[in-house]
Amino acid sequence: MSVENKIKVFLVDDDAVFLKSLEIDFLQSADFLVETYATGELCIENLSHCPDVIILDYHLDGITEGAMNGIKTLKKIKARQPDTPVVMLSSQDKIEIAINCMHSKAFDYVIKSETAFVRLQKIITTIFSIKKMEKELNWYMDRV
Repeated sequence: MSVENKIKVFLVDDDAVFLKSLEIDFLQSADFLVETYATGELCIENLSHCPDVIILDYHLDGITEGAMNGIKTLKKIKARQPDTPVVMLSSQDKIEIAINCMHSKAFDYVIKSETAFVRLQKIITTIFSIKKMEKELNWYMDRV
């Protein structure tokens, strides 16, 4: 697949081992270009790279004391690039956290597990199916 047809994914997680394993999983699929960031601040600094989707850890406070957490990072991303889908990722399985993420305009919430990568791929497929339908609908509406 050519570079321009690949989906650019930002992976943002302060857990270096999980981040690396997720990156490897994505890179093994020919459909993705991957950029990884250990902090929300680094992700925000690099939004000009125009990611198609962002996978964002909920906590993000394991490396730098006082670092932005995932919700704060999500809100900053949405303020700058409201149309960029963000999928929150966390080891937390509390419904309140998932609801908070969705209220903050996350596209979805995934619990870190051995099946997280498969779930993330399915979510990304859904995101791009929705975008394709929206584009086709807009094309049709322009002609009516």
